[in-house]
Amino acid sequence: MSKITIVVCDHIHQTGLDILANDADINLINAADEPKDKLISDIIPLADVAITRSSTDVDQAFLDSAKKIKAVVRAGVGVDNVDIDGCSKKGIVVMNVPTANTIAAVELTMAHMLSCVRQFPYAHNNLKQDRVWRRQDWYGTELKDKKLGIIGFGNIGSRVGKRAKAFEMEVIAYDPYIDPRKATDCDIAYTTNFDDILACDIITIHTPKTEETIGMIGKDEIAKMRDGVVLINCARGGLYDEEALLEGLTSGKIHMAGIDVFNKEPATSHPLLELDNVTVTPHLGANTKESQRNIAIQAAENAIQAGKNIAYPNALNLPIKESELPDFLRPYLELTQKMGNLSAQATRCNIKSIKVVTQGDVSDYIDSLTTFATVGILTESLGSAVNYVNAEFVAQERDIKILKEKDVNRTGLNNKVTIKLVTENGNFTISGTVFGDEAQRIINIDGYELDLEPKGSLILFRNTDVPGVIGSVGTILANNNLNISDFRLGRDKNSQALAVVKVDGEVNKKVLNELSALEDCLSVTHVTI
Repeated sequence: MSKITIVVCDHIHQTGLDILANDADINLINAADEPKDKLISDIIPLADVAITRSSTDVDQAFLDSAKKIKAVVRAGVGVDNVDIDGCSKKGIVVMNVPTANTIAAVELTMAHMLSCVRQFPYAHNNLKQDRVWRRQDWYGTELKDKKLGIIGFGNIGSRVGKRAKAFEMEVIAYDPYIDPRKATDCDIAYTTNFDDILACDIITIHTPKTEETIGMIGKDEIAKMRDGVVLINCARGGLYDEEALLEGLTSGKIHMAGIDVFNKEPATSHPLLELDNVTVTPHLGANTKESQRNIAIQAAENAIQAGKNIAYPNALNLPIKESELPDFLRPYLELTQKMGNLSAQATRCNIKSIKVVTQGDVSDYIDSLTTFATVGILTESLGSAVNYVNAEFVAQERDIKILKEKDVNRTGLNNKVTIKLVTENGNFTISGTVFGDEAQRIINIDGYELDLEPKGSLILFRNTDVPGVIGSVGTILANNNLNISDFRLGRDKNSQALAVVKVDGEVNKKVLNELSALEDCLSVTHVTI
């Protein structure tokens, strides 16, 4: 057996290098100090597995040179610099190390929180650099009895909550995708009302960076906050709208902000650095000796397992070869994932169970369809933390039941796939099929028959079926400069209707609030596919 070549593209802890070097089956190339152009042109073509960090982009140039790579291990959590779709097309497995830096990120969050309320960095500089002893200038506040709002209650957010309780803080968690008991069992309050978070003294965010979470704290949200609020972000840049954050800090609405991550990094000339009420660090969330050692160990072990075809821990994609799929199945897999994602966006709450029902020849592939449905559903809340390999395991960890049913085909369609969600707020059902070879269509949503292409920016508007409603909807959209590019309507036997309106332009909260205020509106939701 020839040796497996593992290329380490960026610096990792020596312990990880030792693990690789001491494996007799591994040929280690440590290219961390090589120029990037040489790495791409001369070294990557030799690799069976590559270990990267944020300094190496797994982009088109990287992939073009990856002649025989079977796996890329991102030594850390974020995969913003990895072209996962490009890797999938080449059959390259992408893995990350999602939990090795958890404690480091938790403790940095607490450090920023303490620095903000006591202004330690500024007091330190005043004494050490300016040689000024003025205790009266540095009166801070205490964490005790302050209300902390935590957005995102996963591995990091939940541990921040536990530590905040040790400081005798009042803690409230917002995460519509968890079982509330995860918070309440820790004596932490749980809310589904985002305004409860905005009313807190201190707010910290710990969510993945997804379409839903980018800019989730913006100008409107800051306006609702109490004067003198403290904001913390040690998660991902862009979760706070940075222009709104700058405005709030400049006006004094926000007393202090503790920021470890920026939308564009390195952020050496960012306007936030000019302010005296911001504590900043250069993306140090994973920068502890213990964290770096853990990351290196896990990355090395994952790379070895992938190189030897033993396992692909924390795989983020499905390296499936097109030739291995029946031609008719591929659009159904894509459609099912889209329907799952639409379902998650339409419900946006804690999911109890996912059931996939198939009719027709697709029933032979119900396991794969269920996996794609689960990925589509969980990606909305977990981002890249969920993948085709771990989807059902992640669901199990979150106490979500996965159910499958092969039904008799009585529809007259060749094939049909249905997803049934049971959530804490009710049920949601969606069905779809493929016409011809590639025409994906959603044909039923919650009992309303439709013929809908799963694509674009869609408003789901359910209403009592009376004259004039459609005209009112159109007027509101026109007044907000939203062009209707498609309109699909389904009606039921209970004098209710569901309109799915495809629009060009940004659907903001103002639009949804105006639609919701219509007298005959029963519910309104915006989804993007």
